[in-house]
Amino acid sequence: MPTPQLTLAEIEAIARAAHATQRDKAGRPYTEHIEAVAEGVRTRGGSDEQIAAAWLHDAIEDDALSADWLAGAALPRQVKDMVLAVTKRTGEDLSAYTGRILATPGALLVKEADLAHNADPARLAVLEPATRTRLTAKYAQVRGLLGLTGPESPTDRQDQANPATH
Repeated sequence: MPTPQLTLAEIEAIARAAHATQRDKAGRPYTEHIEAVAEGVRTRGGSDEQIAAAWLHDAIEDDALSADWLAGAALPRQVKDMVLAVTKRTGEDLSAYTGRILATPGALLVKEADLAHNADPARLAVLEPATRTRLTAKYAQVRGLLGLTGPESPTDRQDQANPATH
């Protein structure tokens, strides 16, 4: 009999516990960021799988959970693929990273919500000017490589939110 898949509530609880002791660059609880990204995916029309990936989007990169945990977790393959797609690898250049996101169904919406929260002016305002400037430029570069610089059509948004419609 197949193992039952984790529910969104269970995934949220796992992500919150995994990031419980972490702080962001401004000293805020890191769980605020993952919650904002999950909510950003939801409000952009993302699927449950994309919301699940949003909760877990930084878990491997930040060593909150291991790649082995993800591999063995009772999650749909699509969720695992999205999490791995948005996980930066040591020494990886931005074009390879953004190419992987673009090649993975559903991952672009997760990264878009992540970038939106990371680049939130209120969030950046509390950082030192040099850090704020560096991060603003970095986020803009990633948005550009992902094609998120201009207005998007509702059709593009819907197709990205529900990759199964491709």
